[in-house]
Amino acid sequence: MDKSSVFFSKGCPGVVKEGIKTVLEVQRETLSEKYLGMPSDVGRSKSGAFKYLKDRVWKKVLGWMEQLLSVGGKEILIKSVAQAVPTFSMSCFKLPRGLCDHINAMLRGFWWGSKDGKRRTCWVAWEKMTQPKHAGGLGFRDIELFNLALLARQAWRILQQPSALSARILKAVYYPGTDLLLAGLGNHPSQIWRAILEGRDAMKLGLIRRIGNGKDTEAWQHNWLPRDERLSPIAPRRNGAPRRVSDYIDHTTATWNLEKVEEFFLPMDVDVIKGIPLCMRNQEDFWA
Repeated sequence: MDKSSVFFSKGCPGVVKEGIKTVLEVQRETLSEKYLGMPSDVGRSKSGAFKYLKDRVWKKVLGWMEQLLSVGGKEILIKSVAQAVPTFSMSCFKLPRGLCDHINAMLRGFWWGSKDGKRRTCWVAWEKMTQPKHAGGLGFRDIELFNLALLARQAWRILQQPSALSARILKAVYYPGTDLLLAGLGNHPSQIWRAILEGRDAMKLGLIRRIGNGKDTEAWQHNWLPRDERLSPIAPRRNGAPRRVSDYIDHTTATWNLEKVEEFFLPMDVDVIKGIPLCMRNQEDFWA
């Protein structure tokens, strides 16, 4: 506990400070510039707070430029070293777009190289090179998209593990009366909460409900059909369609009530619904 410290905002009353320090048994009030390699306090200027990432990547690239490297060697260094530098920070914070573009530009310049102090021509667009190899690219990461993927993973963990300490703290502070999927930005949100919401919005693009007993899923509003496009049913075939997915399940046999499904759903939706496995339990969860 002697190595631990606690940080309070400027408006925190002294009585509250002393009470918290007594409960936590932590007496030091300090805020170091970095903690576990990341900035402890990220203010409004995120570009300044994360400038160290750009500097670290540039130092590595600068050292590599002095060496005679093969194409394969450059590929390994970019993927295994340079693009791994910002990964830890990107798992918690949304990096500014300008910073992501700058890092991509440094790696792109290193890949194509230079001659007589002048940058060589980039014969292939970076967007093409970030595609998987089976799609004709080289599998490089787009920093901004990878950042969103890592933040979406954090949102997925909160959704799947609501009893975790971090999930309970975020819920108590930002969305005590609702769930993560409906939570708003709130007043005075931290940079971490902003980042998690960015990841959540990206995650929701491919998030569907796994059907249990169907009582928690709105048949015509929620996403619950596992297909590439249009994750919710298109429209009811006629008026008077039941609202919940549970209304289309035969609970005695734990199977779909196909007669009812074919009565209210369009044929393209019916084919998908027939292939959805049912898990008759009390609570719905999610696929991603």
